Amino acid sequence: MDSIDQKLKVNPLISLMRQPKIYIKLPSQGKFWPEGALDISPNGEYAVFSMTARDELLLKTPDSLLNGQAIVDVIQNCIPAIHNAWEIPNIDLDVILVALRLATYGTQMEMTIGKDELTYSVDLRTILDSLYETVTWDEQINFGDSLAIFVKPVNYKVISQANQQNFETQKIMNLLNNSVLTEEQKISAFRDSLKKLTDLTVGIINNSVYRIESSAGTTDDPEFIKEFMNNCDKDIYDAVKNRLDEMRTKNAIKPMLINATPEMIAAGSPEIIEVPITFDQTNFFV
Repeated sequence: MDSIDQKLKVNPLISLMRQPKIYIKLPSQGKFWPEGALDISPNGEYAVFSMTARDELLLKTPDSLLNGQAIVDVIQNCIPAIHNAWEIPNIDLDVILVALRLATYGTQMEMTIGKDELTYSVDLRTILDSLYETVTWDEQINFGDSLAIFVKPVNYKVISQANQQNFETQKIMNLLNNSVLTEEQKISAFRDSLKKLTDLTVGIINNSVYRIESSAGTTDDPEFIKEFMNNCDKDIYDAVKNRLDEMRTKNAIKPMLINATPEMIAAGSPEIIEVPITFDQTNFFV
């Protein structure tokens, strides 16, 4: 009886707990998410809750931020429809991060630029609207009538791994510049780091290809695709890489135009400054 009563218990404070602050749409429309990673919404909208105190503490843990785990945990806690945030396609990532910031801290975000630390305010609603309008994905690359390669956006897991490797590479470079290692040891360490970075880059490109159609046959087998990408003509490989670079640039948040201060104009700045808006996941919420 006690166990039944326990199951029937309802917290009287439930109505005072977090409620969805906003609803968002995903530019991918659920495509490129593996099965089980996202509960596909029938109307294409997803509830976003504000962060909790625990979420904020997670985002202040350097190790968890560096490996991406904190971001994953917070996203899954604030957007219940997302069950595996490692699988978020990068075309959805900015929308999700901006939505979390907006739901927790409000519509305005203060940013600074330049050595004079000019402060300006970004309206996150405007950024969300622009992402809805501009983010697209052109997946098919044709090579005449005999070959078509289909590419997908990289996911957050890959982005996090790339960030970690870039951090490790920079750390090694700083160490080599300030170490008492012999020249031979420095060269060996540099080569090892460069190889890891190269392997990661090649892996990202290969893993972005999810289907190949050709006059010789069609496959979506990852091993066959990897073998083909490692042995295809350089022109084909470069075309895939260039498409991924093009999509990343095209889908980036557009820069803001702001008025320069009189001091900046006096120092030679134009009256209108184009300021890139970059949201680094490791400091976006802190």
